[in-house]
Amino acid sequence: MSKKIFNQKSVLVTGGTGSFGKSFLEILLKKYKCSRIILYSRDELKQSQIQDKFKDTSLRFFIGDVRDKERLNLAMKDVDVVVHAAAMKQIPASEYNPTECIKTNIYGAQNVIECSIMNRVKKVIALSTDKAVSPINLYGATKLASDKLFVSANNIVGKQNTQFSVVRYGNVIGSRGSVLPFFKKLVEEKKNYFPITDVEMTRFWFEMPDAIKFVLDSFSLMRGGEIFVPKIPSINMVDLAKSLDSKFKIKVIGKRPGEKLHEVMCPKDEYEKVIEFKNYFVIMPSISFVSKKEYNYFTSLSGEKGEKVKKNFEYHSGINKDFLDIEQIKLLNKKY
Repeated sequence: MSKKIFNQKSVLVTGGTGSFGKSFLEILLKKYKCSRIILYSRDELKQSQIQDKFKDTSLRFFIGDVRDKERLNLAMKDVDVVVHAAAMKQIPASEYNPTECIKTNIYGAQNVIECSIMNRVKKVIALSTDKAVSPINLYGATKLASDKLFVSANNIVGKQNTQFSVVRYGNVIGSRGSVLPFFKKLVEEKKNYFPITDVEMTRFWFEMPDAIKFVLDSFSLMRGGEIFVPKIPSINMVDLAKSLDSKFKIKVIGKRPGEKLHEVMCPKDEYEKVIEFKNYFVIMPSISFVSKKEYNYFTSLSGEKGEKVKKNFEYHSGINKDFLDIEQIKLLNKKY
């Protein structure tokens, strides 16, 4: 079904040289026949490296920042599909540079929305994070604002056929800035302990290929206004450490600014808006779209029937039904 969306279509990826963007590009080149794939980012070195690696006539490279609306608007000319992956993601950096985080994650999101509407883009998906739920750090707060902007964007397109949705998922294994490469480096350097925030800390744990597949599937399923949440396993951070070297000591260092003990992707306060499908959840929009018909989100575009979750349901990394044990984590580690 997704081949109809991407084959012979023009696709733009903001933050296209990041961990997600590069992996997403590989899948697009391998499985689809896009007429154009536009990587939009401000990192000219990474763009050059990707140009050297992939020799494909469909590739286009735009140096630009999502903060620059004029440049972004130029890049979106005749684009059919947009994946918004650009963001300022580092929590400590965002805490110490709040205005920069706001400019990229909120103003940048609004620029993506307005440029998509001006260029009559068909489908737009913004990538979100578990940290957007009940945020306690600025990064999460800006992504919550971004999520709200993309959902409400469906209310300002009028009769125009532009759809906006959000995909929210947890930590991606081995991505830039994630804990796994950091822990592996400690092992290589023969340090004698792993710094752990709290022995009870848990995180959702997602493989990049699965994240990309979920985004691609969401393009096929989206009606506009939903937040798609995949069902993924959790890990305990102590188990992650032990999976790399059981001889290392665990040193509890306490929470960093803006860090949570557990992560949530479907909050308890919104349980009445959550629909459960076999492999994912959908969070319905909390607002009505005055210029569009009311969608039946309980039946997916693939024909699958969803069900309302129970009262006070919460999709929480600490009480997840699916937890990886140390041996399972070891198998995943070998891939990265």
